[in-house]
Amino acid sequence: MTYKTILVHLDSRPRGAERLAFAFGLAAQFEAHLVGLYAPGLPRIPSYALAEAGPVLRDLLEKRGAENTRQAEKQFRDVAARHGDVGAEWRVAHSDPAAALRLSARYADLVVAAQPEPQDEAEARLLADELALSVGRPLLFVPYAGRFAVSAKRVLIAWDAGREAARAVSDALPILRRAEAVEVAVFDPERERVNHGEQPGADIGLYLARHGVKVSVARQSGAGFDVGAQILSRAADTSADLIVMGAYGHSRVRELVLGGVTRTILGAMTVPVLMSH
Repeated sequence: MTYKTILVHLDSRPRGAERLAFAFGLAAQFEAHLVGLYAPGLPRIPSYALAEAGPVLRDLLEKRGAENTRQAEKQFRDVAARHGDVGAEWRVAHSDPAAALRLSARYADLVVAAQPEPQDEAEARLLADELALSVGRPLLFVPYAGRFAVSAKRVLIAWDAGREAARAVSDALPILRRAEAVEVAVFDPERERVNHGEQPGADIGLYLARHGVKVSVARQSGAGFDVGAQILSRAADTSADLIVMGAYGHSRVRELVLGGVTRTILGAMTVPVLMSH
């Protein structure tokens, strides 16, 4: 397996250029076709503003949206020109971003998306959750702060022996095979002893080794600390430049109410994260 079609979500946020460059670098590495989908979503307009301004406001927003689209397309084509060896395709969707991404993702091997930013409106913050649950493809989230190498040399796999984590590991194999070192970290294995077996992490380590992955296994007990925080701490300690994990092993409602690993990582990631559900 390898990645032959990569989809990158583009919008009007300031960090879009870094995400686009990352996606082109990834496509070049895997000799993949890159699809850039510009889906900024519709702006939220209070009803009172529409009532007062009406057609004038709509006309202004349409002009601004058209200008943003032109700028985004120019940026995309400029970067594509610098990566002449990468097949690139530009698409635009002015409807619901999640629906547009789900449709295009059906024909992609990997989706590159943005980490939600603190200042984002509620819809933009929830988009990452929606994609993680419904896009049906591995999602590679790029943090909103920092610049990141395309080639992941040191990878941390957050392993809980669940089906979501197993799917993420399988989806990440093209990257894992190229990495210099991959660590399978089993956090608080005593919580899921039945799923892990006698030696937590041993079976997934053997599975990866058979695929030619340079893998090691570590077990970490956090004495009740949040697993999401443990993952981020372990990634920093091991100088990982990519985290691989399952998304929403518990229900989304439970994580929204009680908090959870997926939401912790989406809110505080410091390196790119590949998630699968």
